[in-house]
Amino acid sequence: MTTASVNSVPETSEPAPPESAAAKIRIHRRLLPLYVSSWVLGITLWAPVEKLFLKHIGFTAATVGLLAATYAAIVPFLEIPSGILADRWSRRGVLMISNAALGASELVGGLSTNVPMYLISALLLGVYFALHSGTVDSIVYDVLLEETGTSDGFERFLGRVQVGESAALVVSALAGAAIAQLWSPRATYFLTIPFVIVSIIVVGRLREPQLHRAEESAPLRHQVATTYRTFIDARQLRPIIVSLVLTGVLLQMLVEFGPFWMVALGAPAVLFGPQWASLMSALGLGGLVAGRIPQCGKSLIAVVLAMITSGFVLVSSANAIAVIGAQVVLAVLLVATSTVAMRQLHDHVPSSHRAGVSSGVGTLTWMGFLPVSLVFGLLTQKVGIHTSALMILGLIVLTSAALLRMARREGITTGVRCSDHNVVVGLRIREL
Repeated sequence: MTTASVNSVPETSEPAPPESAAAKIRIHRRLLPLYVSSWVLGITLWAPVEKLFLKHIGFTAATVGLLAATYAAIVPFLEIPSGILADRWSRRGVLMISNAALGASELVGGLSTNVPMYLISALLLGVYFALHSGTVDSIVYDVLLEETGTSDGFERFLGRVQVGESAALVVSALAGAAIAQLWSPRATYFLTIPFVIVSIIVVGRLREPQLHRAEESAPLRHQVATTYRTFIDARQLRPIIVSLVLTGVLLQMLVEFGPFWMVALGAPAVLFGPQWASLMSALGLGGLVAGRIPQCGKSLIAVVLAMITSGFVLVSSANAIAVIGAQVVLAVLLVATSTVAMRQLHDHVPSSHRAGVSSGVGTLTWMGFLPVSLVFGLLTQKVGIHTSALMILGLIVLTSAALLRMARREGITTGVRCSDHNVVVGLRIREL
């Protein structure tokens, strides 16, 4: 497939004007169910006390590793098929099924009394991750196209979805620990299920965009082949996909291994809660600043330098507060740049294949994360967190190079000048 055949937004030499006030109201009204659902679904009271619960039902360090591998392994097999299902059937329907899978995972987890039963919960969690991936951002992008005819503002609107989820994760980090202290860790699983039910009801009220149904549906075999060829043949997408995969792997590494620095530095227990809450809040903050990062010139270079500096802090600092700060800065910039890259991806993919291609990026991310996380864990055990953090620094350098290459390629292709982009960003900031 050639690049021209997958472009869904015409290339212009001038930036698109910002959406009108009336259009913004319509967009917010249509996306309100996503805002509410993301906040409600982010209430995962069991997440901060999961490791404590696992210890109570017989998990060891080895079986915890098996648990992570269980849900991480199933996601790549389901992501692209679920994305194709969303493109051919209903993105709202796939979201509702994914949320139901999360509720089932929490129910089985709360009922678990041994390792095998909890592994079933992990499999259901993997189904949720797979079905949820690529669906929300595809809905946001297509709503913008339907209402304004342009993707302008994608970063900002998707960022608001991310902010809601991030705020809920921070609340969960505090509330879940308190509930576990008052009752038990098992109770946090059952108390989370009502929030999932609410999220399903709210998503059911979403008015789904219809762009992916505008054309006559191609045969399933043709759509599957076209989705896979998008990754193989569209050279224009390769820098974007590489950027998304690398930022995704790095972000997942921070989430999974961030507390390791606290353990290695002998940080007091009181810092573990703020470290996790800060990292979760960074996910939402990154969404907020995404629309303010120009994809060219000095601003992007400053972002890259800040990411590399954060990596050096993780490698060398023995100060827990400095490490937390570096993790937060890195997480914010990873979320922001990946959101920008996600818009670039959608700009080159037709709506009929949008969720499938986006889910495919998630598949590649999980496939990259598995070996990297295994090697990082082994290195940390043998040589310590600061030495193994050189892997993180190396990934940051590769990610920075990919982002700069993507920005250069997109700037040359679209003809957008850095000064023009800054004007659009300035307009967006004033509108907020």
